[in-house]
Amino acid sequence: MAVVIFVAHLLTAARALTRPNRAPASRAAWVVVIMLAPMVGMIAYLLLGETSIGRSRLRRLQRVRQNLAQMEGGGPLHALSMTPQMQEDNVAALFAMAQSINGFSAVAGNHIALLGAEHLHADPTMDCRAAIDRLVADIGQARESVHIAFYIWLDDGAGGRVADAVAAAARRGVACRVMVDALGSRGFIKGPRWQQLRQAGVRQLATLDDINRLQHMAFSRMDLRDHRKIVVIDNRIAFCGSQNCADPEFRVKPAFAPWIDLLLRCEGPVVRQMQYLFLSGWIPESGEGGLDDYAAAGGTVVGEGSATAIVFETGPITRHNAMADMFVACIYAARRELVISTPYFVPDESLLRALCAAPRRGVVTRVIFPARNDSWLVGQSSRSTYADLLQCGVEVFEYPLGLLHAKSLTLDGAVALVGSANMDRRSLELNFENNLLIADAQAVMAIRQRQQCYLDASAPLGLPQVQAWPFHRRLTQNAVAMMSPVL
Repeated sequence: MAVVIFVAHLLTAARALTRPNRAPASRAAWVVVIMLAPMVGMIAYLLLGETSIGRSRLRRLQRVRQNLAQMEGGGPLHALSMTPQMQEDNVAALFAMAQSINGFSAVAGNHIALLGAEHLHADPTMDCRAAIDRLVADIGQARESVHIAFYIWLDDGAGGRVADAVAAAARRGVACRVMVDALGSRGFIKGPRWQQLRQAGVRQLATLDDINRLQHMAFSRMDLRDHRKIVVIDNRIAFCGSQNCADPEFRVKPAFAPWIDLLLRCEGPVVRQMQYLFLSGWIPESGEGGLDDYAAAGGTVVGEGSATAIVFETGPITRHNAMADMFVACIYAARRELVISTPYFVPDESLLRALCAAPRRGVVTRVIFPARNDSWLVGQSSRSTYADLLQCGVEVFEYPLGLLHAKSLTLDGAVALVGSANMDRRSLELNFENNLLIADAQAVMAIRQRQQCYLDASAPLGLPQVQAWPFHRRLTQNAVAMMSPVL
């Protein structure tokens, strides 16, 4: 028996060392865990060490995406050449980076609005409530289709209103499809609202519901999740951002409430790209046919808005490090100012070094974190980076009025990156995520003003303050950060 365990121990360590698409720090961290705690380390690696969605699911996803790409041809998914001004501002390079992920191109003629912008100087939860108000109103006007994908949907005030609106739309003949993560929305799936939607005729899907089953556990991340937030209505209006379908009070974690988020409403050809992302997740999981050409009908109105935009999605089937590459590209593209808000900050080496280099290039760099994090491990790992950031000239702020859940990046007041992805290992390497890259003075200004509200309410941290933290606190932070590649 001892020989079997010893051989299994060595084989697991060898697999951790030879697994492709893994950073050296991640390899080293897993080998340390496996060698220092053989049994625990092997079990942890089996459950958390590798990202796998299963061969059959992978084949389904790839087949559907190929079919959708063939249906798209050369339409508005691939439609824009950059202006000279965009070339000067390095915007073209950012859109090229985003295009390399899913094959979409930047599209012009979009109208993109930050919902709740009229409440910039009021209670920050009003922004979230105003976003839900607009979403419910648009669903109420739907005539053809309502497609919704959320990581978390709660049966609370906001979640109930959206569910009622979707059920009402289905009863009047609108084709409604709802896709939620099986873990993030587990309470909603087991509750009466899910039954309400089914009885109204809404097509439903709980994604990744088999990841935790025994046959999928070995050499797979049992905590792999579908973290996307996408709503597409009538192939004409789309919503995306950081906001889940829930009240700011977020009843499942009330101690950290309110959740502060942002949500964008989009019209124009970029809607077609969001429809593509929704359907590329829906079709292979639901098995529903006849939808391959549905995205081709959407978002074809060009010229009514001023925003140039591109949608991209990352996850287990996209190329390794795609989201990290996008964040790093945006940071290096900044010339004057860079402002970032993120609730979960566990950066890889490239992302941390890019942030530290920004002030040295003369870029005013500000990063806003929540003062209290609902993940103790992530909070500790995040604070372990403060000294490095501050020594390099990055201005670090902590937001005290709730959990700042908004994932936003603006650079030079000209470009914004908004979506579901955090700057942590889960978003960078594991989860399905969707983000929107925007070049538009009006939309970016609204997002930057929202960030300024976060900054005005936040407390700046200085290097002497961080260096004065007691030894045991710094020891804990750095110990947790050392193991961040396996979190």
